[in-house]
Amino acid sequence: MTAKELLYAREREFMSPHACLSEMTKGRQYPLAADPMRTEFQRDRDRIIHSKAFRRLMHKTQVFLCPEDDHYRTRLTHTLEVSQIARTIARSLRLNEDLAEAIALGHDLGHTPFGHAGERLLDRKSSFGFNHAEQSLRVVDHNEELNLTYEVRNGILCHSGDSQAATLEGQIVRLADRIAYLNHDIDDACRGDIIAEDDIPLMLRNTLGYSSSERIGCMVGSIVRRGCDDGQIAMETEIAAATHELRDLLFELVYKNTKAKGEEVRAEAMLGMLYDYYMANPMLMPKQYRKWLENEDTERIVVDFIAAMTDRYAINLFKANFVPEVWQGSGIPKPNGER
Repeated sequence: MTAKELLYAREREFMSPHACLSEMTKGRQYPLAADPMRTEFQRDRDRIIHSKAFRRLMHKTQVFLCPEDDHYRTRLTHTLEVSQIARTIARSLRLNEDLAEAIALGHDLGHTPFGHAGERLLDRKSSFGFNHAEQSLRVVDHNEELNLTYEVRNGILCHSGDSQAATLEGQIVRLADRIAYLNHDIDDACRGDIIAEDDIPLMLRNTLGYSSSERIGCMVGSIVRRGCDDGQIAMETEIAAATHELRDLLFELVYKNTKAKGEEVRAEAMLGMLYDYYMANPMLMPKQYRKWLENEDTERIVVDFIAAMTDRYAINLFKANFVPEVWQGSGIPKPNGER
């Protein structure tokens, strides 16, 4: 037996009847030669990790725009935390850990610079709107051409909004995403003196825990205890209600806080100017984007370009296009005061 065949046999023996077995994948959009060592979901995970879009996540905002403190989360560290939580839940429920991991690692590849500020800007600007989950799917399908399996693509698309993933592993990632961002956003907000742990009502702390670690353990444990025999991944009723209340609290205290989000207005204005500039001058985009213009309309490719930017790339591009450089000619006073 090959290494992959052994993995398939292990999945059949140990995984839950509700798991999505790797050998039962609905396949890829385009044929791909078989790999003797890895399952198809493991290949998807590896393809995502080695993509350019994945590397760019390290310089994309999670909550705080372009933080200088090394300990604030970025879109990449958020993604890794989602992956860890998703894997823990999948393993505990005997579901497909590789599938959950692949979905988690790819779920935010389409996120814009400056977090949801960039998403709002592109949604207003483009005629077809913008949703980061849909953009994540476009990134893996079109921009990176990763040719992922149906199950991973579906999980990426359905990780937010009203849709539900076709697999339990995809449903896990949806909840793991929420568990991760609620708790690490509290941690970052406390670090930034936006809130304190004591701002969380005592009732919620008694129910969910008194630290990020305790809350994550509570939420994950609730999902595992409830199980998945009914074909759904969810928290127990009491924990789900408390989690929803915690989310509402964060919207009021953090996500709408002018101290934490005050720069978003300027970030949106900057991205709006870049959007208008490249709509008027599409041939000034990088080579790959100019190539895509041969088959797709300008607006679609400009949205791809803006969405792919990291925070610092957008700032540097804005400076290059709109901020005049200081003239270094003879009219500038020299250090000794002479002209």
